[in-house]
Amino acid sequence: MFEVAVIEDPAAAEVSLDPVRARLLAELAEPGSATMLAAKVGLPRQKVNYHLKALERHGLVELVEERRKGNMTERVMRATAASYVISPAALAAVQPDPSRSPDRLSARWLLAVAAQLVRDVGELITGATAARKRVATFALDGEVRFASAADRAAFAEELAGAVAALVGKYHDETAEGGRDHRVIVAVHPSVKTHGA
Repeated sequence: MFEVAVIEDPAAAEVSLDPVRARLLAELAEPGSATMLAAKVGLPRQKVNYHLKALERHGLVELVEERRKGNMTERVMRATAASYVISPAALAAVQPDPSRSPDRLSARWLLAVAAQLVRDVGELITGATAARKRVATFALDGEVRFASAADRAAFAEELAGAVAALVGKYHDETAEGGRDHRVIVAVHPSVKTHGA
């Protein structure tokens, strides 16, 4: 089971967004049968089986084992990932495009860049999984508290300069066999979670 999987197919995204199926995916972090799930979600086993087959068709759940129970076979399933992210590629015609209005200070542009990140990394994961390889990535996450808007603006300017200097130092357009990498740096106000 993967920690996170990216859903790129529009039909799989639609299937995963159904409230009953989303609940089944959550319950299937641990393997379970339709009978076990029916008791947990309060639905008839046949209805749970129907939803499990839809999730299985789209690769969101997988068969773990089959057990003989009297004259029938019980299928034990589990989710293919602990959590899922829906790629903007699933909304191909309306997915965000940061090149349409590049504004470094716009929250909507930041959202478009983040959507592109999800789409690109999802595509890389899909390719790497098929090739049985890892994707070379790096992420940095942290928080900073600014005393004023002026301090935030100064930080952004200094950060942009530091990143530009690093890119200038390491970027080699002529490197034979080199591989381009995207660099994304974002700063936004922290969102406090419930109970925090």
